[in-house]
Amino acid sequence: QVQLVESGGGLVQADTSLRLSCAASGRAVSRYVVGWFRQAPGKEREFVASTNWGGGITVYADSVKGRFTISADSAKYTVYLQMTSLKPEDTAVYYCAKTISSYSRHRYDYDSWGQGTQVTVSS
Repeated sequence: QVQLVESGGGLVQADTSLRLSCAASGRAVSRYVVGWFRQAPGKEREFVASTNWGGGITVYADSVKGRFTISADSAKYTVYLQMTSLKPEDTAVYYCAKTISSYSRHRYDYDSWGQGTQVTVSS
């Protein structure tokens, strides 16, 4: 069973940066793709980015492309989400989860959700 734990959230000002971490543990972790999702109050949980452990396959939502970078450290079994040029609309709880589908953006393809980490961007 795979477990995922997010960390790194916080309160930041607009146009600054923040890096989130997703630490993975359990059996056959490297077989899966890890994705980041976010959920703002009153909104659906939405896809942000995903990567395989080799880093050769990365997928981004259009809303974050060019501002966010996802990367994977296979030695530490940790996936990072580097967020730059943050905007107030990036405010949400950020979750990581796993899937076997390399290119999926659909939350129903993911499981083993972490508890989430809050990111708040003030204007």
